Amino acid sequence: MAGSLLSDLVEFLRIPSVSAGAPRPDELVRAAQWLRRYLEPVCDVQLVDVGDAGPLVVADAGPPDAPALLVYGHYDVQDPGPRERWSCDPFAGVVRDGRIYGRGAADDKGNMLPLLAAVRDRAAAGELALRTRIVVEGAEETGSAGACRWLRDHASGFAAAVVFDTTMADASTPLLCIGARGLVMLRARIEVAARDVHSGLYGGVARNALHDLGSAIAALAACDPAFGEKVRPPLAIERASWARMRSGDELLRVAGAAGEGERSQRFWELTTARPALDVHEVAGGAPRTIVPARAACTLSVRLVPDQRPEAVAAAVAAELRRALPADVSLATETIASAAPVLFDPEDRVLAAARRALARACGRGPAVARSGGTLPVLAELAHAGVPTVFSGFALDEDAVHGPDESFRVDALELGYRAAGELLAELEQVLRA
Repeated sequence: MAGSLLSDLVEFLRIPSVSAGAPRPDELVRAAQWLRRYLEPVCDVQLVDVGDAGPLVVADAGPPDAPALLVYGHYDVQDPGPRERWSCDPFAGVVRDGRIYGRGAADDKGNMLPLLAAVRDRAAAGELALRTRIVVEGAEETGSAGACRWLRDHASGFAAAVVFDTTMADASTPLLCIGARGLVMLRARIEVAARDVHSGLYGGVARNALHDLGSAIAALAACDPAFGEKVRPPLAIERASWARMRSGDELLRVAGAAGEGERSQRFWELTTARPALDVHEVAGGAPRTIVPARAACTLSVRLVPDQRPEAVAAAVAAELRRALPADVSLATETIASAAPVLFDPEDRVLAAARRALARACGRGPAVARSGGTLPVLAELAHAGVPTVFSGFALDEDAVHGPDESFRVDALELGYRAAGELLAELEQVLRA
């Protein structure tokens, strides 16, 4: 199976299905068509237009009278960025030193494909005992708007869901994610004057939009990102798992990031169970001698349970307004949002997942939340669908960065885990 999975993944990675950055709509459609061909031998497959650049791939298999299982993934990827930062063509699917390199190798083509292969092979052998619906979207990297709309109409019919789109705890320890942080992303624009002016004639007196925005950002960064909401303490099972997981110092070193002293000692708490605010971009002015009249920034807040995206967006806007002079105009726009998610780790579906992952990997999984955001999880949680959120990437895989890759061994591990998981869920959901 490893050989055919690898060759299939190489072929899949050669489709530059970019949705974020410099989107390639035709290639998104081509990736959806590739998945249709991959699943058609054993599934009834439709490409559903949900208003995104790429269609939703919806494939059905298994007995129609059995409990329903949703299998989710995404075929879209982020723009690879500058070619010179890659050691190979980001859309060539190069296999080297036990890894396959390419944009989407880990997120999510390589992570997802073993799960789809396990469903396909089980169905081909007549062993798929659950009514299984595979849903693969083409807009996860841009907010999953279409998939979320589709799930609002369909999610309540599922007894469970499975998603492979995250990392392991380490190279030999699986991770069962029991939740994910939410997100609210905003664009803020300020205007301090009617036009830019000459810095030699007016500098030192004329108001500078970049200076005002910088001061407001500094004030915002000093705020508690809970914005008055009481943050729930981490679960005991999370704290126990953090002790088994890689240290913050190690992960920061792998990522090439700089830590902030003692905060790296609280890495897992601060990146999964606490809210966080980050500024991603500041824009304004020009590389010439002007005093800029306008400036803008893009920022986001990662959310934890009980925080609502709309309330946090309003709180951010209020803090910026408070930090700016009264005569400076401010406009904010919400670009993306998703609610935080926390599933019950004792739910029978998640308990089954722990058994399956332990058998597949030879050791029990760490159980913790993800610090990232997967918008469809919020829709599934809202519909009361217990969701197995796992995956077989590593931090070394450089997701979203140059030279993204996936271990070839992880394809086989993911396939084995998916098979064990399907068997466990069949037992639990048909009981």
